[in-house]
Amino acid sequence: MKKVVIASATVVGKSQPLDANELAHACGAEVEWVARLVEVGIVSAAGDRREEWRFHSLDLRRAREARRLERDFDAGLDAVALILDLSQEVRRLKAQLRVLGGDAE
Repeated sequence: MKKVVIASATVVGKSQPLDANELAHACGAEVEWVARLVEVGIVSAAGDRREEWRFHSLDLRRAREARRLERDFDAGLDAVALILDLSQEVRRLKAQLRVLGGDAE
């Protein structure tokens, strides 16, 4: 018997951003959770009202990472925001160090 795997994908880009419902669904969460991500600055919503919000690939990546940190470490979203920001800064500094010829590890 053959094993059949069916997968689906959604392209997220400048021309096809996600709305709040789609972002929530992609993370296995509720729209209120997405609103909280916007509130604490984990993702940036393009649009004034929740119905108009649009999210891009970077927002999706950060939201999924936030969900993982919440689940794996039982971290609150304020702590998750700090962890994500610090991780991003470490990556930026390592890249800068590599450019300057240092060892980034």
